[in-house]
Amino acid sequence: MPMPTEERVSQLVAELVARRGFDLEGVAIAAAGNGELAPVRVKVTVDSDGPADLDAIAALSREMSEFLDAANDFGEAAYLLEVTTPGVERPLTTDRHWRRAQGRKVRVKLADGAERVEGKARFDARVGPLAADAPTIALVIGGKAKPHRVHVPLADIAEAVVQVEFNAPGAAELELAGGIAPGRPVPGEEPADLTAPGQHSDTPTEGVAE
Repeated sequence: MPMPTEERVSQLVAELVARRGFDLEGVAIAAAGNGELAPVRVKVTVDSDGPADLDAIAALSREMSEFLDAANDFGEAAYLLEVTTPGVERPLTTDRHWRRAQGRKVRVKLADGAERVEGKARFDARVGPLAADAPTIALVIGGKAKPHRVHVPLADIAEAVVQVEFNAPGAAELELAGGIAPGRPVPGEEPADLTAPGQHSDTPTEGVAE
């Protein structure tokens, strides 16, 4: 029996993820070992506006494992289910990503032909508020020394990736950014990613939170 595609698994779990109060950020399926009988790893990434606690992720993992077993798209094949939140270094591709990244440092690459920001097509900035009435994002540039805010159309941004920070941001730049998005960790104080993996085969087993 062929393995279900990432698109198929996304379709299967999307409603369940939404019902639990999460957004489905992606599904990735890859081999979890060598050999014909090796299981596949099914990684489901979810996110939410508030903090995703370990109990909520574990509950979602258990319910998802039961749901996938009942759907039987994997047949007799063994698979490993991993339900996780996005890593720190994540690309920002939707409005909700930008809202949740408020206060975070990002590395921005502007699209070809877009107006440069102070002469630069690539730069680091701290994410500010997303405009409610126009598709623009406020970005704080200049770092701790000379922080100031600029506004950039989202359509002008080809790529933006959140950066790992080992030190807390400056008070002035964080104030210009409007603070940290509610429920999000302070930059430089991130906890470990929350992950709740479970192993599945023809004998159903529940997800176990690590």
